[in-house]
Amino acid sequence: MPFSNPFRKTEPLLQDNSAAETFADPAARELLTEQAIEQLTAHITHSETRHTGDIRICIEHTLPESYRQRQASARERAVMQFAKLRVWDTEHNNGILIYILLEPHAIEIVADRGYNRCVAQNTWQDITDRLRERFQQHDYLQGLSQALDRITDTMAQCYPADPAHVRTENLPNAPVILDPASKR
Repeated sequence: MPFSNPFRKTEPLLQDNSAAETFADPAARELLTEQAIEQLTAHITHSETRHTGDIRICIEHTLPESYRQRQASARERAVMQFAKLRVWDTEHNNGILIYILLEPHAIEIVADRGYNRCVAQNTWQDITDRLRERFQQHDYLQGLSQALDRITDTMAQCYPADPAHVRTENLPNAPVILDPASKR
């Protein structure tokens, strides 16, 4: 079931050369700056010291034309990115993808099957709802940081870090920003 986010997009474009410049959406302007990407990367890196899973964030401007033509959902795209970004490729099937679609405003959390036995589905819904509320208040970066904290706590309960086991980094920690001109 897709979790939609109807945050507004009424502010003008930034006038600098940041990645956010391309997008009119205020979330893009806050989430796609170099500083925000660095903060989110550091947050994920710290998070992964507490558990054995992997977290990825994927931000996309709009669904590719092929998805729009067949009226595919943001959830379908999130699941595809979950596979493309290899979030499923973890030792304990414990990867998480936070997918943010800027237009038409959707947030999806895709959790690998390892969480089916230890996390209630409403946990992901609750995290998404709270993130949506923060986005509606134009508190994008703080909202995403709080969502990461909740996800980290959940992951640490199910798959705590093992101090005796050296963690090998499976996936990059930097958010993935999909190019709006891309046809992926």
